[in-house]
Amino acid sequence: MRSSMERSSTVRQDAFEVANLELAKPSSAVPQDLPLERAYHWERRRASHIFLTQPVKGHVRNWTWAQAMNEARCMAAFLATQNWPPGSRIVILSRNNAWWIIAELAIWMSGYVTVPIYTSLTVESARQLFRHSEPVACFLGSLDNPELLPETLAPGIVCVKFPTAPACAGFEWQTLVSDHDPIDANPVRPAGDLATVIYTSGTTGSPKGAMHRFGAFPYFAKAVTQVTGENPRHRVISYLPLAHIAERALTETAAVASGWRIFFSENTATFLTDLKRARPTVFFSVPRLYAKFQSGVFQKLPQHRLDRLLRIPLVRFLVRRRILKQLGLGSVRCAASGSAPIRLDLLLWFRKLGLPLTEGYGATETGITHSAPDGEGRPGYVGRSAPGVVTRLSPEGEVQVSSPMNMLGYYQDPQGTREAFTEDGFLRTGDLGEIDRDGWLKINGRIKEQFKTSKGKYVTPSLIEAMLNANSAVESSLVMGSGLPAPFAILVLSAEACRVAATEVGRNTLSSSLENLLAATNTKLAPHEHLKFFVLVNTEWSIKTGFLTPTLKLKRPVLEAHYAHLIPQWTARNTMLVWHTEES
Repeated sequence: MRSSMERSSTVRQDAFEVANLELAKPSSAVPQDLPLERAYHWERRRASHIFLTQPVKGHVRNWTWAQAMNEARCMAAFLATQNWPPGSRIVILSRNNAWWIIAELAIWMSGYVTVPIYTSLTVESARQLFRHSEPVACFLGSLDNPELLPETLAPGIVCVKFPTAPACAGFEWQTLVSDHDPIDANPVRPAGDLATVIYTSGTTGSPKGAMHRFGAFPYFAKAVTQVTGENPRHRVISYLPLAHIAERALTETAAVASGWRIFFSENTATFLTDLKRARPTVFFSVPRLYAKFQSGVFQKLPQHRLDRLLRIPLVRFLVRRRILKQLGLGSVRCAASGSAPIRLDLLLWFRKLGLPLTEGYGATETGITHSAPDGEGRPGYVGRSAPGVVTRLSPEGEVQVSSPMNMLGYYQDPQGTREAFTEDGFLRTGDLGEIDRDGWLKINGRIKEQFKTSKGKYVTPSLIEAMLNANSAVESSLVMGSGLPAPFAILVLSAEACRVAATEVGRNTLSSSLENLLAATNTKLAPHEHLKFFVLVNTEWSIKTGFLTPTLKLKRPVLEAHYAHLIPQWTARNTMLVWHTEES
């Protein structure tokens, strides 16, 4: 058995070899649970079963496993005619759809590497990722930012257009499928081969490309199916960006591994309709969407009335079932939240409705490393280590992970790769955490987000922000205070709170409520963490304004830079609330 130092050396060497595009040599044995092997398995075993369901302009199209694999084989035949070097990168730039999944299978069959890119990026950000990944081609579909066209991002590369793609130069998907005979062989890729480059969302700087090998994908699937089971009758809906590691692992990888059926949503306007069509048995989302679900329920059924109905034994079951059915979640057997901490009260509220909601944890560099096995759940904790994962804490409290899911390294970034791993091969997550005696992990914020006040004490802003965001009047919050005597918080008010504040009486009522929130929050904090005041801003924090990442996380450095020049005048006010209006 190799020592930890030998394992570390191997990990590092693999990372640097792949970083230079010297891909691992094919091995003589290919495990049967690698993604292409699993796709071929279901092509044989469930040929006539529906694999993909795609709504397009009011119509719904289904692909059986046989049909989806036939299109993948035809597209692989086209890609083979291009004679690109093995390991060439091919971008997928599209909202989630059935062609996205088929394209990735075709790319892998052809010996190439997928590079998914968020469709909500700015042109310059997307252009930067194209320059960095140096793709030979791009599969293009529907976009959140209509300006993200390959002809402007990387002129000269081959473009294949999904049926949902905007008008631009390129090959039509259906034409290529019709014009090429499907390949007969079942090409496989060694476990050590580079499969994909997944870019981080860039919360603290420029995105980095995490390189994942084919051998990591079976462990992605195991991390999910230890909770959901491997039942091929499971249904999932894919709507969170497939450019993110969570959606790739929780939806695509688990579905290909276990034979699940994947439904897609056409767009945000049709999401609820698409969700009700899918009736998913497995559902993954982010805290923000769960909060919107709750808000929608309260608009139709006020909380005090719902609480009263749930206390009546004969009515409770019917009310729960009706609410979950109207949300499209009536068939869910496994539900999870991730990407950011979910409010404890929100998690417990859904459990009270009968939704078996738990949290999970992972990173772009690690895959899904923690979940609640067998549907268990411990509020405030993200779960226990997935199969093959070893978790430890550094003396500073950083969560460090040794796992077969760990990335090989950062693409074209050997320095970043060296800094990402410890000497004995553990990946540094950058998250602060604690592990209880039963092995359950709790996340307490990011190391890089911590700041020191002028009193020399560290403050972890994300923990305080989670407390503030639990209030219905708060849409989002940012805690600042580096070098100041005490921290403060900037709040973006919810739509309902803004409506209340539109009148003088409502504004006075809201002000009183927010002052109470400030006082109540400080009672839960250590003295050096006490917030001095709230700043209420009217600026929209969104992907479009550049303040949120594509995964809806705060771009903390961007926000801090945006508001830095205003801090002196805010602190000079010496009041509990500062109402700040910015001109658009």
